[in-house]
Amino acid sequence: MGFSQHYEPALRELAAVCGECGRDPEAVSLMAVSKTVGPDQVAEAVAAGCRLFGENRPEQLSLKAELFPQVSWHFIGNVQSRKIGQIVRFADLIHSVYQPHHLAKIDKAAEEAGKVQDILLEVNVSGEKSKSGLAPSDVAAAAQECFGFEHLRLCGLMTMAPQGDLAEARECFAGLAQLKREIELSLPSQDAAAFTELSMGMSEDWPQAVAEGATIVRIGRALFSDDFSR
Repeated sequence: MGFSQHYEPALRELAAVCGECGRDPEAVSLMAVSKTVGPDQVAEAVAAGCRLFGENRPEQLSLKAELFPQVSWHFIGNVQSRKIGQIVRFADLIHSVYQPHHLAKIDKAAEEAGKVQDILLEVNVSGEKSKSGLAPSDVAAAAQECFGFEHLRLCGLMTMAPQGDLAEARECFAGLAQLKREIELSLPSQDAAAFTELSMGMSEDWPQAVAEGATIVRIGRALFSDDFSR
């Protein structure tokens, strides 16, 4: 099966889930996580109408973004200090910022690139030791620190839920959504206007994320693999 045979049903399912939740499907972006596929499969996805892709390695981000500049590229992997310049050059949105010392480096790289870099703060809502991210109690302070940089724009929050239990995943997503609401209340109106994104939900659990307010769902296997079924 080609990408379109997965993508079109996924869009229909997303619209149906949004309808069940009373949400506008246009309010939720479906990201194709292309980290496991090559340029040929990305080309097929672009031809099928996909316009948002996510990569977790700077080298693959730069390679594919240069080949396909007509679509939007997000960075969803671990941010390494020495790779920040490369990430900033090609990423429209960085989902995985959680180390405070990276903020100044991202700001400097963005200034050098002549842009304002949109970022999300990654939050470890579940508290799993295997996952990176800020503790929920540290997010408000990190958000305030972001607003001290001229070339950063904080656009929201991101998390990864525990795998294998959809009820637990939904609880995790609800926690992130509540945290976003709390932070919004503390922001000046101009900062709150940009603080709109909740990146949460993957191939196994994205409907639960949509039900809790996700604005970006990150789907890889369900789009690119014939072997995966949710």
